[in-house]
Amino acid sequence: MEVSQPFSDSDITSASLGYYPPAVASDGDHVPPAEVAALSRLSEHLGSLLRGAPDLAFCSDASITVRSAGEEPPREVAVHRCVLSARSPFFRDKFAEGATALELGKLVTRFEVGYEALQAVLQYVYTGRLEELPRGVAECIDKSCGRHEACWPAVQFMLQVLHAASTFEINELVSLFQRRLLDILDKVTKDDILRILFVANLNNKLCHKLLSKCVEKVVMSDIDSIALEKKLPPDIVSQIKQLRAEFGIDEAENVSFPDKHAKSIHGALDSDDIELVKMLLAEGKTTLDNAKALHYAVAYCDSKITKELLDLELADVNGRDHRNYTVLHIAAMRKEPEIIMSLLTKGARPSDTTPDGRTTLQICERLTRSIDYNRLPEQGKPCPKERVCIEVLGTRDSSEVNRIPAEMTSDNLLDKLVYLESRVWLAERLYPTEAKAAMKNANVEGTPKFESSYLLHLCSGKKRLAEDVVKTSFQMKEEYLSRIEALTKTVQLGKQFFPRCSKVIDKILGDDLSELSIVEHINTEERKSRYNEILEEINNAFTQDKNAIEESASCSAASKSARSNRTKVPRR
Repeated sequence: MEVSQPFSDSDITSASLGYYPPAVASDGDHVPPAEVAALSRLSEHLGSLLRGAPDLAFCSDASITVRSAGEEPPREVAVHRCVLSARSPFFRDKFAEGATALELGKLVTRFEVGYEALQAVLQYVYTGRLEELPRGVAECIDKSCGRHEACWPAVQFMLQVLHAASTFEINELVSLFQRRLLDILDKVTKDDILRILFVANLNNKLCHKLLSKCVEKVVMSDIDSIALEKKLPPDIVSQIKQLRAEFGIDEAENVSFPDKHAKSIHGALDSDDIELVKMLLAEGKTTLDNAKALHYAVAYCDSKITKELLDLELADVNGRDHRNYTVLHIAAMRKEPEIIMSLLTKGARPSDTTPDGRTTLQICERLTRSIDYNRLPEQGKPCPKERVCIEVLGTRDSSEVNRIPAEMTSDNLLDKLVYLESRVWLAERLYPTEAKAAMKNANVEGTPKFESSYLLHLCSGKKRLAEDVVKTSFQMKEEYLSRIEALTKTVQLGKQFFPRCSKVIDKILGDDLSELSIVEHINTEERKSRYNEILEEINNAFTQDKNAIEESASCSAASKSARSNRTKVPRR
């Protein structure tokens, strides 16, 4: 009896690309067309099993659950133990142990693999074919990206498939994606090279070619030793440093190499100790700019310590590092909206470009999957950070920030605080990610919060004597002044960076519905209906924001192109 052979690291055939090779047998004779057709039908029928055809649903006898960050509920993929066991030694061992309910996060570790990548791997396992990279999942939202060969969503998807295939011991699929990544390596950004290197090292037994090429590129790059130590395992960092020494690359001259004073400031930032930073600066041995402290904090530290460092106002917020990146470029790569908002409010310029011509907005756009950006967030659910970053960077200083509601200028501090608490409470529950970014930048945390029950009591409609109002105002001024100041700044930031949503909230609170936003349990059908209307209005407002940002980006790109054409000197 002929024994089936497991996958091997063989040359990739055209069949791996989604179609079958010419019908030629090993001895040179042509394979009958009937046999090719039979193989095609077999592939299609097995594929229908995976796709979950209704009349074949009873065949599945196991499942793989996918829990992706930010996605609820988890997604479940029905699979068939006999197919997976025949095609993958990894699954054969798992099912031999009696497992039937598997979790992807426990099967594939150290690099997250998403639902779409798992589907691509299973598609290959069941059918022997691999579809094109999925649209929306493996493409960014930058319209100038072209074919989406080397933007991060495409690279990330390929890395996920490669890592999953390596874990499942599907060696031929690993070889295919290793080759694809090698083909685009010259087009990938240097920072993405580090990510590819990390995954290639996880799967070094099957990805030695990719690993070697990535190491070679990093050795000859201007990526500093700090970034290497933060993002790569120690053995790879040692290998890179050794190769740089052999090639005569002096890190102190060619790559950013902090002296001991800069390292001391970096250490203080790692410890979240802003007072120690002040003491080190007082010694006069270095400055924040010389130590590239703001670049370091934005890249590696908590958003709170970054804001505290900015508040010292001792660093150039538009300064560049040894790679000619501004601090805002680094913040965009990190995709932290709180940090981006902090930098913009301190005067960072979003229009400054990287050496390869990318603006801060383009950096974020090339890091963002189209499917995530175009999917409207669920009501009250956190919005993806990438989308918030794009919205923040896409807005310009808005006149709306100067249109302050009358309630915010009231002489009665109680009325003012009730209004602010109501407004921020509503924003928190409808758009938590955006509200959190604004609140962190306004230092709301740590200020005393008014409880909803107390607000309801004060807003019960009962008349208070004049002396009670004066007494309450005095107490509020003494106890809650910092709270009022922080909430006011939160509202102003919301108006600046999310103007249309602020208009909708203005309308909600202007309709004498402030009691709706401070009552956490809405009991009547009328209130529930109005609450849903509010959510729909704000969702529409965010859609308008997104469209305005895209129009602004398109106009900016067209303007830049026009300027470039005007400055070109014609050849004689």
